[in-house]
Amino acid sequence: MKNYKSYLTMGKKTILIAVLMVSTLASFGQTSIDKLEDNENITSFILNQKMFRMLATMGMNIEDAEGKEYVEMVNKITGLKVFTSGDESASKAMTSTVTSYLKSSKLEELMRFKDGDQTVKFYVREGKDENHVKELLMFMTGLSDFADDEGVKINGKEFKFETVVISLTGEIDLRQISKITSQMDIPGGEQLNKAGENKE
Repeated sequence: MKNYKSYLTMGKKTILIAVLMVSTLASFGQTSIDKLEDNENITSFILNQKMFRMLATMGMNIEDAEGKEYVEMVNKITGLKVFTSGDESASKAMTSTVTSYLKSSKLEELMRFKDGDQTVKFYVREGKDENHVKELLMFMTGLSDFADDEGVKINGKEFKFETVVISLTGEIDLRQISKITSQMDIPGGEQLNKAGENKE
């Protein structure tokens, strides 16, 4: 009976360890940025590696040298996360989340600029050389030049408050960013191209 109880106890411990391992694996790669997806006032666009690869190469000629180089780079991207909102309270939550994430991560500021009433900041995690990074984070907030019923008029032009957070992970060649944004029409892609232009 003692042996039976002993095996039963060991079995429970094994199950507990397995559950903990699965939980750890499930949360691996998750960051505080991901909780933005739970906010109903924030629009999210999440792509895993397989889907990113499919969309980023759709309709492209991948037989020529330039196409092959692009595909090789795309295959090293592990994920894309885009969060956008025109709600000011949601924007505050996004700002707070990004600030918290930057404190806990190894990201460092690459560059920042102002485009009208918008502030755009780029952060990166170091890669194998100065042209490659393991993560690129873009944070943009302010008034955007968009025609919208809920926008505000300034000098006869309509503007809308907008905040965008983009996280790109993998082995990213900053010089190839413009090709990705033009192929996939990523929200905030025009600003994201600035990170690549900075490296050319």
